Amino acid sequence: MALLLCFLLLLGLCGNTISEEPPSTTKSPNVLEFELPAMNYETKDSYEAGPTGVLFQMVNVFLHVVQPNPFPEDTVRKILQKNFDLSPEYEKIISYEIGIIICAVLGLLFIILMPLVGFCFGLCRCCNKCGGEMHQRQKKNGTFLRKYFAVSLLVICVFISIGIIFGFVANHHLRTQIEKSRQLADSNFKDLRTLLNGTPAQIDYILGQYTTTKERAFADLDNIKSLLGGGIHEQLKPKVIPVLDDIKAMAEAIKETKEALMTVNSTLGQLKKSTTQLNTSLSDVKRNLEQSLNDPMCSVPPVATTCNNVRMSLSQLDDNTNLGQLPSLDKEIDNVNDVLRTNLSSLVQQGYKSFNDIPEMVQNQTTDMISGIKSSLNSIGSNISNISQQIPIQDKLSYFMKYVNITETHIYRNLPTLEEYDSYRWLGGLVVCCLLTLIVIFFYLGLLCGTFGYDQNATPTRRGCVSNTGGVFLMVGVGISFLFCWILMIIVVVTFVVGGNVEKLVCEPYQNRKLFQILDTPYLLDENWEYYLSGIVFNKPDINLTFEQVYSDCKENKGIYTTLKLENSYNISEHLNIQDYTGNINNDFESTNINIDNIVLLEEAGRNNLLNFSSSGIDKIDYDGYLTEFGKTPTKVNLLVFADDLEEKANNLPQGNLKESLKSNAETIRTIHRGQVVPLEQSMNMAYQSIKELQHKSSELEVKVNKILSSLDSAEGFLTNYTSSVIVEESKKYANTIIGYFERYLQWVKISITEHIAACKPVATALDSAVDVFLCSYIIDPVNLFWFGIGEATIFLLPAIIFAVKLAKYYRRMDSEDVYDDVETVPVKNF
Repeated sequence: MALLLCFLLLLGLCGNTISEEPPSTTKSPNVLEFELPAMNYETKDSYEAGPTGVLFQMVNVFLHVVQPNPFPEDTVRKILQKNFDLSPEYEKIISYEIGIIICAVLGLLFIILMPLVGFCFGLCRCCNKCGGEMHQRQKKNGTFLRKYFAVSLLVICVFISIGIIFGFVANHHLRTQIEKSRQLADSNFKDLRTLLNGTPAQIDYILGQYTTTKERAFADLDNIKSLLGGGIHEQLKPKVIPVLDDIKAMAEAIKETKEALMTVNSTLGQLKKSTTQLNTSLSDVKRNLEQSLNDPMCSVPPVATTCNNVRMSLSQLDDNTNLGQLPSLDKEIDNVNDVLRTNLSSLVQQGYKSFNDIPEMVQNQTTDMISGIKSSLNSIGSNISNISQQIPIQDKLSYFMKYVNITETHIYRNLPTLEEYDSYRWLGGLVVCCLLTLIVIFFYLGLLCGTFGYDQNATPTRRGCVSNTGGVFLMVGVGISFLFCWILMIIVVVTFVVGGNVEKLVCEPYQNRKLFQILDTPYLLDENWEYYLSGIVFNKPDINLTFEQVYSDCKENKGIYTTLKLENSYNISEHLNIQDYTGNINNDFESTNINIDNIVLLEEAGRNNLLNFSSSGIDKIDYDGYLTEFGKTPTKVNLLVFADDLEEKANNLPQGNLKESLKSNAETIRTIHRGQVVPLEQSMNMAYQSIKELQHKSSELEVKVNKILSSLDSAEGFLTNYTSSVIVEESKKYANTIIGYFERYLQWVKISITEHIAACKPVATALDSAVDVFLCSYIIDPVNLFWFGIGEATIFLLPAIIFAVKLAKYYRRMDSEDVYDDVETVPVKNF
C-alpha cells in the first residue's frame, strides 16, 4: 500500500505540475547577485540501519545464494500487460523460484515429519523402546560418548542461541522501526508541503528581483554623468591632461623666470655698488701704506728690505672682478612683463574646464535617451509578470496538493491499525523467541546439572539427584521441541517465502532501478502509448519521458521543468528570448548622438603668449659671462692673509711710527675684509645660483615651447579625429553594463525556472521512504532476519533432540544396570 501511495504521489506530480524551476544562486564580483530562498528538508537522503545492517547483509547474501537468478523482467512485463498465462510460463517461474521452492519444500517436510516422528518417538518410548527402557548398558567408550554428546549439544545450543538472538533483534528492530513510521511519514509530508508552499515564494522572489535589477539600472542611468561621461573623460584624459599640465607648468615657469630676472638684475646693481666701495677702501689703504713707507727708516737697512717687500705687494690690494662691464637685464624683464600681460594660467584653467565639462555635456545630451530606456525597462517588467501568470505553476501545485492531502489522510488513518497489528505481531514474535529460549534453557540446564552433578563413581542406578534432574531437563527440552518445532517451521516458511520474494522482486530491482526500466517499457501500461508518463503529462505519448529519468533527476534535486521536460508544454526559452527584451534598449543607445567637438584646450592668445615667451631673449643672455664674473673672488688676494703678513713684517721692525702705521693698516685691511669682502662674496654666490637657475629655465626655451605646441596640436587633433570613436566605445560599454543587468537577470530567470524551481527531491525521497526505507528496510530486512534466526534455531533443534536423548541416558538415574563378574554378566533390576 505504501508503494502504491508513493507512486500515486509521483504520478500526480508528473501529471499536474507544469512548473518551472526556482532561480539559482549566481555570484560574480561587481555584478548583481541573486539567490533563491533556501528550502530545508527534514527527511534524510539515505537510511542507515546501524549495527544490525551487518546482519541484514548476511541474510541478503544467504538469499543471493538461495536465489541467484536475475530479475524476471519479461514475466513481470507480461503480468503488467495482463498477458500472463500460468500454463506456459510455469517452467520459467519454477526456474526462477527453484531455490526458494526447495527451501520451502524442505520446510514443509520438516513441518510434516517432525510431528509424526515425535508421535512415533513418544509411543516408542512408552513401550520402553527407543531409549525408553530405564536401563543403561555399560560400554567401554561410555565416558567418551558422554563427553562427545555433551560437547556436541553445547555447540548446537550455542548456534540455537545465536538464532534466537537474531530473532529477538529482528523482532525488536521491526517494532522500533514501525514506531518510527509516523515520524517518517510526518517528515516526508512536511517536505512535500515545503516544496509545494515554497515554490510560489520562489516565483515571487524571481519577480521581486526584477525590481532590484531595475533599480540598479535606473541608478546607473541617473549616474550617466560619471559612468558614461566619466568613462569618455578617462579615455581622453591621458592624451589631453599632460598637455594642459605642461602649459600650466610653462605659465608658472614664466612667472618664476621674471622673478629670477628681477633677482639677478637687482643683485647685479648692488654688486656694482659694493665693488666700487671696495675699490675705494682698498685705494685708501694703498695710499696710507705708501705714505707710511715714505718714513726715513725705510732707507736704513734692514728695514729697507721690509719696506721694499711691502711696497711691491701693494699691487695685490685691488678689485678682482669686472662686474661693471656686465649689462643689466632690464630689456629681458620688459619682454617677460609683456608676455605676462596675457594671463596664460587663466587660459589653461579654461582649457581644463572645457575638457572636464565632458561628463556634464554627456548628461545634458542623453536626457531623452535615459527617459526612453527607463520606459523600455518598465515594459520588460510587465512582460515578465505576464509570463509568470501564463505558466500555471500555482494552479498545478494546488491540484497536486489534493493528492498529497488524500494520501496523507489515508496513511494517517491506517497507521494506528498498522501499529495495532504490529503489536500483535511483536507479541507473537516474542512468544516464538521465548519458546525457543525455553527449549534451549532446558538444554542448558540439562547440560549444567548433568555435567556438574555427574559422579563417575556412581552406578547408573545410584546417580545423584542433580544429575538425574539434568537428564530430566534434557528430555523436557526434547518433548517441547517435538511439540512446537513444526509450528515454528510454519512461521519460518511463510515469512521466508514472503520476505525472500519481496526482497528479490521488489527491493533489489527498486535499488538497481530495474522496476523503473520495466515501467518504461513502451506500450506496457497503455497499449496505445509508447511512453506512459509523457502520455499522462502532455497527452503526447511519443515524447521520451521515462520513470527512471524522472526518478534520477529528482534524486539529483533537479527542477520539475527539466525533470518532466515541460518545454514540450511551455517553452520558456521562446518566451524569455533575451534579444527580444534588450533589442529596444540597444536601439535607444545606438540612436543617441553625443557631440563634444567644441572642446578648446588653449585659445589663440595662449599660443601667442607661449611664442612671445620663447622669443623674449632670455635664452640669448650671456650666461657664461655672468657666471664667470660671479664665480670670481672680490679681491686678487686674500685680505686676511695679506693683513697677517703685513703685521708679521711690522713686528720685525724696530719700535717707531713705521711699525705702528703698518700694524694699523693691517687691522684696517681686516676690517675691510669683514665689512665688505665677506658680504660681497655672499651676494656674488647668491647671484651665481640665481643666474644658474635662470640659465636652466631658459635653456632650449624655443624647443620646449615648440614641443608643447606640438603636443597641443596633437591633442586637439586627437579630440577632433578620435573623440567620436571613444564615445562609441564607451557608449557600448555603458550600454552593455545596463543591458548586462537584464541579460543576467533574464538568464538567471531562465536557469532558475528550468533547473531549480520546484526541485523534486522530496518526491524521490518520499518514494524512497515508502519503498526502500519503510517496506524494505523497516519491514522486509527485519522479517528476513527473523526467519533466518528462527529458522536456524529450529533446524538445529533436530540434532539437539538426538544428542539430548542420547545424553540423557548418562545423566538420569536408571531402574536397572549391568552387573559384571569373572564368569558372566547378568542384568539385575533394582526396584
